[in-house]
Amino acid sequence: MLELYQSEGCPHSGKVREKLSEFGVSYVIHNPRLPGDQGGDVTNELTHDELVAGGNDQIPYLVDIDHAVTVYGSDDIVNHLEQHYQ
Repeated sequence: MLELYQSEGCPHSGKVREKLSEFGVSYVIHNPRLPGDQGGDVTNELTHDELVAGGNDQIPYLVDIDHAVTVYGSDDIVNHLEQHYQ
C-alpha cells in the first residue's frame, strides 16, 4: 500500500501523481497542508503530524508500506516508483 502526502496545488506532488497514474498504482492521498516554500497553512493536523513524524515537513512524501520505505521529494519518489512499480 502506498500513501502520498501531497497538496493539489503543488507541481512536485503533481509529478508524483502523474507517475502513479502512468503505472496504474493505487494509493491513498493525504493533504496535510497547502503548498509553500516555507510550508503552507496546515489543513489537517492529524496528517500533518504524520508527515513531520517522518522527519521533515516537506511534500510530497511517500510511505510505501509494502517495501517499508518512506521517501521525501518528487525526484526521489519517482525513482522509487520506477524501481518497484514499473
